[in-house]
Amino acid sequence: MLQPEIESKPWISMLNDCTRHGRHYEALSLFIQKVRCSSSFGLDHQVLAAILKSCAALRTTALGRALHSCAVKLGHFSCHFVSKALLNMYSKSGAVGDCQKLFGQMSTSDPVVWNIVLSGLSGYGDYNDRVLGYFNSMRVSNEAKPNSVTVAIALPVYARLGDIDGGKIVHSYVIKSGLEAHTLVGNALISMYAKCGLVKQDAHAAFCSIAYKDVVSWNAIIAGFSENNFMDDAFRLFREMLKGSIAPNDSTIVNILPVCASFTKNAACYLGKEIHCFLLRRTEMGADVSVCNALVSFYLRAGRMDKAELVFKKMESRDLVSWNAIIAGYVANGYWLRALDLFQELVSAKMFGPNSVTIVSILSACAHLKDFQVGKAIHGYILRNSCLYADTSVANALVSFYVKCNDPAAAYQTFFMIPWRDLVSWNSILDALAECQYDAQFQEHLSCMFGEGFRPDFITVLAIIRFCVCFSSLVKVKETHSYCLKAGMLLDDSEPAVINAIIDAYAKCGKMEYATRIFQSLSVRKNLVTFNSMISGYVNSGSYDEAFMIFNGMSVRDLTSWNLMVQACAENDCPGQAFNLFHELQAQGMKPDAVTIMSILPVCAQMASVYFLKQCHGYAIRACLQDVRLNGALLDLYAKCGSIWSAHKLFQLTPVKDLVMFTSMIVMLAW
Repeated sequence: MLQPEIESKPWISMLNDCTRHGRHYEALSLFIQKVRCSSSFGLDHQVLAAILKSCAALRTTALGRALHSCAVKLGHFSCHFVSKALLNMYSKSGAVGDCQKLFGQMSTSDPVVWNIVLSGLSGYGDYNDRVLGYFNSMRVSNEAKPNSVTVAIALPVYARLGDIDGGKIVHSYVIKSGLEAHTLVGNALISMYAKCGLVKQDAHAAFCSIAYKDVVSWNAIIAGFSENNFMDDAFRLFREMLKGSIAPNDSTIVNILPVCASFTKNAACYLGKEIHCFLLRRTEMGADVSVCNALVSFYLRAGRMDKAELVFKKMESRDLVSWNAIIAGYVANGYWLRALDLFQELVSAKMFGPNSVTIVSILSACAHLKDFQVGKAIHGYILRNSCLYADTSVANALVSFYVKCNDPAAAYQTFFMIPWRDLVSWNSILDALAECQYDAQFQEHLSCMFGEGFRPDFITVLAIIRFCVCFSSLVKVKETHSYCLKAGMLLDDSEPAVINAIIDAYAKCGKMEYATRIFQSLSVRKNLVTFNSMISGYVNSGSYDEAFMIFNGMSVRDLTSWNLMVQACAENDCPGQAFNLFHELQAQGMKPDAVTIMSILPVCAQMASVYFLKQCHGYAIRACLQDVRLNGALLDLYAKCGSIWSAHKLFQLTPVKDLVMFTSMIVMLAW
């Protein structure tokens, strides 16, 4: 049998190799196997320090405590390496009581001991105050002074708490201690100021103070500008970095791609392709999954689905973020069936289980497709996974799905099963009740929402206004308008959708004088929706001259504006003017949609012109306008113009028929 001292040398070497390269499970397995199989194996200070490092990484506190007992029995606790390894294990495992007890037994004159405690506890959000307490105790004590590592540990905690005043006090200490030029401290200061929103001056000043900037310094300042929406500055710094001696790494690319995506579409595509080519030229970069994910997200934001798909398919390895990014991209760009296919592929692969982000995206696709069966199957999957069932965002997506699939009862039931409701939950159910015109339930739920301490945001207000319009309740529109004024929702920097909705509500309630007064009071916040709301209100109230005045005063018009004016001319017995507008909108490069054709059809009826009617029908066929209401209007008009054969043929060729089409056919045949 080998002697213990001879046998231990290769063993310690293997153990150190495992812990050094992060193979902590392998290290524990080898250690346990050694203890079980070798009676001659001795626990020396080197073995204890190495295995305690793995216990700290894996947070195996039970084994760590057992090793602590062994260290005390064998007399190794007095060893500097072992005591520090034990302290590191307790701090990183979150065993605060054991950590404090051991810390009290050790010499606190060594800054490394303080740093071990601070580093371990800073990884737990619940111990932020405790970390800052230890840091301040160290700062005022005479035993050990904070060094650059100490400051780099403490500053992110101030950033998490948003305590900018405390962070500035630390910065003052840094300047007094001569640590400001240290790269590690400078990087921490940049991140702290950036996360607190002080990137333009304070973070940039900290960046300029660093004597020897490394790639982390550049990444921190670029990310800081990007996170605070200073995209031009972020890109300027990236270009400055490329001119220097510090080469970008994977993190730099991950930071700069969202900056490129924020520019205009053409500029974004050009810059994104340049960075993609830069990655392809550098074989050591671009293989990281986070870089590939950033590329996929960039191309999706730039509207280049083909490029995003290509990057996704060529990825050597994918994580759940990769799948979520491409699925969400499909949904955002209207490729709902592709999103469902890819979701099925993800589930079939069984490599990653769908998380809340995946479920929210795919439920949105099901809602757009009105795919009730797949949505219900996903609901079943959610119920079988408690972590998903307890996620409020998933429950909100389910409520929204049932609302869009016209199943208010299921939406209502799902809402009451949400464990922790947020404002989005309330907005979803209020929108559903407004859609279904449930008067009593809507008002009851609105009162409950206030009772639970939630205050309406602009989404809630839009649902309330929609409810008011459904019941033509002018009094409630006024009440909502008053609330918005008191809540500051109609200020210059507020959401324009609320103002537009109030104007539209007054118009639909027949109070154009109120709508006009609000419209005239607006200075710079008038947008297309505002103008269109006013035109719609005037058209519906029969005030065609006022509608034309608004239309003629618009610098930019969309198809809705033209459709409303075509409708106004048709209703005002001006067929020539309606056709002129119809031709003019096409000359402006716009393509008529189903609403445009339905707006011009009354002119064909007034003129009793089958010729114009067939032209409209022909355009609808060429433009693939598959709209059941349009087909119903065409059929009804064919019948009124006496073209029985054309009406009957259209009826037979329409795959989905509504009540209007059947009624028109019955009336036509009865005559």
